[in-house]
Amino acid sequence: MNAAADAAPTRARLMSGDEYRESLRRLHPVVYVDGRRIDGVADEPMLRPGVNALAYTYDFALDAGHAPVALAAQSKRNRIVNRMLHVDESAGDLLNKLEAVRLLCQETGCAQRYLAHDALSGLAQAVAAIDDARGSTEHRARFEAYRDRVQDEDLSIGIAMTDAKGDRSRRPHEQANPDTYVHVVERNARGIVISGTKAIVTGAPYVHELLVMPSRNMGPDDADFAVCCAVPVDAEGVTIISRPAGRPGEKLEHGDALFSRRYGQSTAVVVFDRVLVPWERVFFEGEWEHSHVLTYSYATHHRHTCIAARAGFGDLLIGAGALMCEANGFPDPGARSNLREPMVELIRIVEGFYACGVAASVYAVRDEPSGVFMPEPVFANIGKLLLATQIYDMHRLAHEVSGGLVVALPGPDEDHNPATAATLAEVLRANPDVPYDRRIQTARFLEDLTASYQGGWYSLISLHGGGSPAAMKQEIWRNYPVGSKVQLVERLLERGVVDDPKRPITRNRQPGRCCDTGCTAPGQAVMVPMPSPSR
Repeated sequence: MNAAADAAPTRARLMSGDEYRESLRRLHPVVYVDGRRIDGVADEPMLRPGVNALAYTYDFALDAGHAPVALAAQSKRNRIVNRMLHVDESAGDLLNKLEAVRLLCQETGCAQRYLAHDALSGLAQAVAAIDDARGSTEHRARFEAYRDRVQDEDLSIGIAMTDAKGDRSRRPHEQANPDTYVHVVERNARGIVISGTKAIVTGAPYVHELLVMPSRNMGPDDADFAVCCAVPVDAEGVTIISRPAGRPGEKLEHGDALFSRRYGQSTAVVVFDRVLVPWERVFFEGEWEHSHVLTYSYATHHRHTCIAARAGFGDLLIGAGALMCEANGFPDPGARSNLREPMVELIRIVEGFYACGVAASVYAVRDEPSGVFMPEPVFANIGKLLLATQIYDMHRLAHEVSGGLVVALPGPDEDHNPATAATLAEVLRANPDVPYDRRIQTARFLEDLTASYQGGWYSLISLHGGGSPAAMKQEIWRNYPVGSKVQLVERLLERGVVDDPKRPITRNRQPGRCCDTGCTAPGQAVMVPMPSPSR
């Protein structure tokens, strides 16, 4: 009997939200927002909604009621860690990740920190593939040492994957300016030196580390661009050029940006100018033939997670839409078909793509040789494709049940104007049981989520975050067992060509699904008890 396996698991030290803020104060990254150098990220008003969103993920993990989904058991070390830094070991891990991310995004709109989970899971697969091909353990050892450290220190990691790309018709090595992609410019005894530009780095100003990853499959001429490494956010040579997070400063005293003044997300362009990365922080460099493993596995994990993130956002629209119906004088939207039908359609969209995430978890497959559980790619990509293309319908349906007051309402300053406030309070009250201020508060909440700058941001990031719809369609076609369906019909037609090897459409085949992996013996635990708070 293994005494270590039977021992009670140890628990990584988890930070609180305030401790996270304090940890940021010890860092000194070079950050610019709206043309101005930021002296202290943790206390910068333009970044506060993003800092608040990540701080919430820390407090969430310390809440005993959320522990079953917020925390995860890393079996190799017998250690309890924050799920946002966990590498999935079962279908149950994937299901609990979905639930945790949905709960986090109900509160914050976009929790952001889950990208680290997706990248660590994908990178675990990539380094295992490299070592397996080489008969070595070097890449695994470096990655696992890094993973253990970020788990034990409860760090936040920004994923620097999307390159600036330059001319999209040219490969990285063909670019007129090589710095449109991050690449290795020097190798020495201390490590590698990298230069280049990453764009759309989520949460970059207020994370502890940046995980640099290739953004596409590389060829032999692109070997210098096939690099994956970890860089402290304040490393010499790193410059972060960021957007504000959320809608800070917009009528804060009167409550215009009711949601996004509190929680938001910053995205940034990150410039690397001859940044030295020690070898212990380099997970691979030059292994171009394995770059596709990381890009594919990370994309699949991330699209699976995005499903839960937008389901949490959808919960906000469903709740706000129902409240707006009540405030407009219809306390039971189900009693009127013109309200019930769009509300049901909104629910169908949200729960429909979330169900794809559940299916991708249940049918997950254990990747060999890494041991990571990979979401089933067809369901993961269908779920992400549905949310990406239906986010606009979600906004439309919320608008349909809420009415034009969402954008026709006078600005919040009028609530304090002696010449207009009393009149507005009288004539813009609809349901006698709902005070005027509650009605306009709900309307402004919906405006913030769907008809503001922030609302447009949610639409665009849902459409392109995790890859374009075209990329998801490509993965669906590549992984879907069309060949099995063709064989089914050919067998019924009895034409004697069921297994014709010359037909391209018969290549994608699948023997069938009978359990969580589709081919292993049943009995694996799928789910742990869920937390007491309901969605």
